[in-house]
Amino acid sequence: MTPSPEKQTAPGHVLLEASNLTRILPAIVPVTLVQDVSFQVGEAEFVAITGPSGSGKSSLLYLLGLLDRPTSGEVRIDGLPTHALTSAEMAHLRLEKLGFVFQFHFLLPEFTALENVMIPMQRLGKRSPKAQLDHATELLAALGLEEFLHRRPEQLSGGQRQRVAVARALANSPQLILADEPTGSLDSVSTEQVFESLQAIVKTERTTVVAVTHDIDLADRMDRRIHLVDGRIDYDRHHQREEAPGLGA
Repeated sequence: MTPSPEKQTAPGHVLLEASNLTRILPAIVPVTLVQDVSFQVGEAEFVAITGPSGSGKSSLLYLLGLLDRPTSGEVRIDGLPTHALTSAEMAHLRLEKLGFVFQFHFLLPEFTALENVMIPMQRLGKRSPKAQLDHATELLAALGLEEFLHRRPEQLSGGQRQRVAVARALANSPQLILADEPTGSLDSVSTEQVFESLQAIVKTERTTVVAVTHDIDLADRMDRRIHLVDGRIDYDRHHQREEAPGLGA
């Protein structure tokens, strides 16, 4: 698989920017989930967000993915400010530019793997039905699932279901994938398969991946680790990238 033309941006291009993000839950005693967080993420970065339980990892990811609005601060996606977007505009931006992978795959049980991957393409409406079918087939094959196209989620292992979820996240050729504990419910073999799939996407598709994880070994194998404590960045550390196999290797 080669990078899509629309995803070939200039070197050093800032794809995701968080500026002074703060999220406070209103209550009798307000709860601060994220406080004054700022950083930039470039094209084809593989970034881990780590921290102890309650440190704001998932809350930050939901802000970055436009699934929640900050109390103050700004998220920019590919240079586009998002604070003034309507809910409908944010939903369209998520569908077109972002892909999501969660700890639990959230595949629709009544649909096959192939049909689950086609759903985001059907919603966006930019590909013909045949092109949707061909692209979904290519994605699943690249992730080693060519034998399981017509199986429903209950007929797949946990690792296979999560790789279908990765294929679904890639369906609309997003610039950015946000993953919330994508290996948190998997055994060690499936964890490695999903991790290598995400790593290969960064390398071959030039897609940026930002993943919340509690697995420090995996985090240290990513390009960069942003560690949170009490909703703030404790440190932001870059690593030397390890070589990743191609998709389907």
